Amino acid sequence: MKSKIYWKEIAQHKARLRDAVPHAELKALHVRRPALHLAYAARQFAIIAACSYGLWHLANPLYWVPLAILQGFTFFNMTVLLHEVVHNAVFQTPKPKIERVLGLLYAISSGISASQFTRWHLDHHDNLGSWEDDPKRHWLSPKRNARWYKLLYCTPALMPIYFRAAAQESKSYEPELRSRIARERAATVVIQLSIAGLLWHFGGLGVLMRVWFVPYFLVFPVAFTLNRLGQHYDIDPSHPLKGSTVMKPSRFWEFLFLFSNFHIEHHYFPRVPFYNLRALHMNLRPLYAELGLRPHSYAEIVWGWFVLNKAPHTDWEAAATPAAGSPATAR
Repeated sequence: MKSKIYWKEIAQHKARLRDAVPHAELKALHVRRPALHLAYAARQFAIIAACSYGLWHLANPLYWVPLAILQGFTFFNMTVLLHEVVHNAVFQTPKPKIERVLGLLYAISSGISASQFTRWHLDHHDNLGSWEDDPKRHWLSPKRNARWYKLLYCTPALMPIYFRAAAQESKSYEPELRSRIARERAATVVIQLSIAGLLWHFGGLGVLMRVWFVPYFLVFPVAFTLNRLGQHYDIDPSHPLKGSTVMKPSRFWEFLFLFSNFHIEHHYFPRVPFYNLRALHMNLRPLYAELGLRPHSYAEIVWGWFVLNKAPHTDWEAAATPAAGSPATAR
């Protein structure tokens, strides 16, 4: 059984969060607009289609490399759309059958199991701040504070790292859920390999590499790592309202990450749809100032993580980074 420590620790601060945003504004930010969600989803699939067409026909690296980068980030963003389904942030009222179809569609597009992601992510929300009960922190955060090891997360090594973490966590799930995850994972693998086979058969090895392999195995890990660096790595673990990183608004990253760069806002108000997170961030700016939370850019986060070699889930601006192998980095 998980402790659900986050909701226990944040309970005393809920009034402060509610008071940080005018009631009418907060209510409006929670309004879910299905047509807007589906429009964003259609745009993402259109980007994949356009990139795939360009990557098929363009062999010049000056053209296909930028398209492959956009393709890889868009594959990653399918997890953002799935994330909206997990939090019932698509429709005003629950629509289980439609949400199930959307969840499977988004999960297959990003190469994961919808049921695994759902359980994993909700456990993360319930147990944020726990080294044992938060699956992201327990299984996926680097246990070695070494640059070479951190860089593995930006390579195809991310795939076995992630799926090993998911497999370890799923051992605690009930048998029915484990069976469903196994079926979804098998279906995803079959579909992805079938697409790869078709690309190779009809387009050759070059098309396969440009359309599928490079975006999934070389770009996706970079997008995943960048996004995760802006979530819970530079934090103040002493206060539940400071358990996430505040990122600066950026139209560039909002497009590339489909607004998932606003992560602390999501943990404060998880039912606010992704397209309203920028507005929520602006409303929360005074609270961030009161808490002493400074918005960061991705350049700052990358510098702190790789160059300064900061440890995950620590206050990067407070004490010096603990040495590798110390209790703070070995938990």
